[in-house]
Amino acid sequence: MDCQNKNKNLDFCNCSYSSCPRKGLCCECLRYHLSQEELPACFFPDDAEKTYDRSIKHYLSIKGSK
Repeated sequence: MDCQNKNKNLDFCNCSYSSCPRKGLCCECLRYHLSQEELPACFFPDDAEKTYDRSIKHYLSIKGSK
């Protein structure tokens, strides 16, 4: 991750929210989601990410089921 290289980061970004202004700007994305007590899309598998439930509780339920 390079916080200044949006185009490079987009190659690895699995966020399905296409109009997000932070898409590809990992440091901004992480800062935003943590301020909302959430985690960014990249913490979730694709099927879970598409629910848009980025809560820490959801993340822990996924990790606990493995």
